[in-house]
Amino acid sequence: MAEALLEAGATVALAARPGPRLDEAVARQRQRGLAAEAMAVDVRDPASVDGAARSLLERWGNLDLVVNNAGIGMRTVNPRFFEDPRPFFEVSPEGFMAVIATNLTGYFLVARAFAPVFVELSGGRFVNISMNHETMRRRGFVPYGPSRAGAEALSLVMTEDLRPYGIAVNMLLPGGATGTGMIPEGLGESVRCSLLDPKIMGPPVVFLASPEAAGITGERIVAKDFDLWLADFHSHTHEER
Repeated sequence: MAEALLEAGATVALAARPGPRLDEAVARQRQRGLAAEAMAVDVRDPASVDGAARSLLERWGNLDLVVNNAGIGMRTVNPRFFEDPRPFFEVSPEGFMAVIATNLTGYFLVARAFAPVFVELSGGRFVNISMNHETMRRRGFVPYGPSRAGAEALSLVMTEDLRPYGIAVNMLLPGGATGTGMIPEGLGESVRCSLLDPKIMGPPVVFLASPEAAGITGERIVAKDFDLWLADFHSHTHEER
């Protein structure tokens, strides 16, 4: 998503916990002449989130879009979750709380830090990344499923709370298992071949950042079906005219 936004001409702050992974990700994009910057932040820590938001606004003075995409997956509580799903009562409290802290509380803390900025600017957009509803209910998917179900509920409440201020909140999800670091190594080739390319998230997030998406809020967009969604959107827009 960051790469797609950068290639579309945006200045993008890539956010992650401080360390070489963040530095290398930013350096790769800057070597291509793209306007990438680093925002070192731990979304589990309110002070870190608030400090990162202040620092970014001091540097930029303005902001158009925040993408909530922090996440850790099932690997942290069950490295073999694909082939050997375990029941929720075998998940440790520490494992449960760690996933919730990143995937749900992290979304809240980031939105809480940036929403007042958007209110002051009289506009802005949030994109909260989610996943299939089937995955939220899948056997052996505690705590990842509940964390993202909570993030969807949070997104819906955010939509209504921010609607009076002209601030948009939309959800975006790939539409299937995606080839990211959350998927364990060693899976069969048939599973690997069926994984979606993370680049599928590029076109919809660029659209949601564009002038064309002005006024769109409360949508749940599946990246795999984005072309169909966009055609339907254009159709309804044309009918209204």
